[in-house]
Amino acid sequence: MTQGPSRQQSQRPAGEGLIASPPREALRPCLPRLPRAASRCAGLLTAAAILLSCGSARAQTATNAAAGIASGASSNAWSFSASVSTYLVPNSRDYVNPTLTADQNWLHLEARYNYEALYTGSLWAGYNLSFGRTLVLDVTPMLGGVFGDLTGIAPGYEASLTWRSLSLSSQGEFVCDTGNSANSYFYTWTELSCSPVEWCRAGLVIQRTKLYHTDFDIQRGFLVGCTYKKLDFTAYVFNLGWTDPTLVFTVGVQF
Repeated sequence: MTQGPSRQQSQRPAGEGLIASPPREALRPCLPRLPRAASRCAGLLTAAAILLSCGSARAQTATNAAAGIASGASSNAWSFSASVSTYLVPNSRDYVNPTLTADQNWLHLEARYNYEALYTGSLWAGYNLSFGRTLVLDVTPMLGGVFGDLTGIAPGYEASLTWRSLSLSSQGEFVCDTGNSANSYFYTWTELSCSPVEWCRAGLVIQRTKLYHTDFDIQRGFLVGCTYKKLDFTAYVFNLGWTDPTLVFTVGVQF
């Protein structure tokens, strides 16, 4: 009977007849080790990139906020204009008509003299409205108080319709004389003009007024105007060819 090997024969020295296991360190991936200085530089570069990105975001936010503040400030800024019109009326008294305006956003303020009547002033307040981009409609309904030789109130308006080089503008008011209703009347001034170049315009004009008397209830004429920087000069000729013409010269400035 064949017996198996004895325990002594079966025992072998540890590791005899087996492949030796490699050291544990040899099993780790063979990754290149950066020097300590290079590792520190990489960390500093990463931190710098994070700081720069945060600074850029903050700068952009500050720029946008500043732009918003500037836009709000420009929309709330005041704009002013002043004009003087000289009327040369045949067989009547010549006179000068000064006008001042101030606008801020929707608010419109205006002061006039020798407009509704001679030796008479008026103060106005209105609401500015604007519609459209290419075809632009601007409308300002107003209410004024009249005082002087004529005393009363006057609801009125100013309006303009602009498309490219064409412009249609009108202003009107109903003068209510509180002292004598017979002196109440409707006043209007309307222009249709074309600007072939930016600094020059020409067109037609009509006017209805009781400040002076002519043979026509509604006067008609033509206009020629030019602009230089903030200055504007316009000459008007009324009733030429029908009767002795009335001449009006207007100088205006915006600031």
